[in-house]
Amino acid sequence: MIARLRQVDKIYANGVVALRGLDLDVGEGEFLSLLGPSGCGKSTVLRLVAGLGEVSGGRIEWAGGNGRTGLPRGDIGFVFQEPTLMPWATVWKNVQLPLTLRGVPLEEAAARGREAIGMVGLEGFEHAYPRQLSGGMKMRVSIARALVTHPRLLLMDEPFASLDEITRFKLDNDLLVLWARQRWTVVFVTHSVYESVYLSTRIAVMTARPGRAASEVTIEAPTPRDESFRTSPLYNEYCRHVSARLAEAIRS
Repeated sequence: MIARLRQVDKIYANGVVALRGLDLDVGEGEFLSLLGPSGCGKSTVLRLVAGLGEVSGGRIEWAGGNGRTGLPRGDIGFVFQEPTLMPWATVWKNVQLPLTLRGVPLEEAAARGREAIGMVGLEGFEHAYPRQLSGGMKMRVSIARALVTHPRLLLMDEPFASLDEITRFKLDNDLLVLWARQRWTVVFVTHSVYESVYLSTRIAVMTARPGRAASEVTIEAPTPRDESFRTSPLYNEYCRHVSARLAEAIRS
């Protein structure tokens, strides 16, 4: 277990109650998806886990209990909804940014940069600028930038939501291959039942705002997965089940 969220509330300064009484466990090495309607607090959960905000009530318990986030510096990678790349910098410079800010020695930083760019399949594009890349390639750069720190916990906030379906399916597949190889813990935010079932080992279904975990579904299917799983009766069965759970959560 990496972290436990217990009775977590989040109330913003404008009075919006984003989360109320959220209980959630994050297990070591799992692929956990947070599924729920827009505005239910999924992104807020990621920001609290990343230490980018403070809980208004309840607590986050970390394995070992050391420090504000409980994980050493650099052990949390965050991929946002938009790539948030520096437009004036090359792919190489964008990926290197976290290591530059931390003062990692040049030789080590170069090796990590090559590794991360190779992981996301962008060899040969190191000197390209964001304006020269497709939407899917920009997101790959964003993922590489998160992976270059060798995170233990990877937080992903609807990273593929704005992409076309073909690109999204491709990145889903590539992400699963990387996760199977590296076995970081992933917490992935989505509002797509189909994406959550395809990617996850476990899905936490959240209510509408104020968000809380209404139910959980364990996806007991082999990993890594491919297109044969997308077209299988097991996949369709899980999608129907998770859809029903989501409908119940929205009504509650």
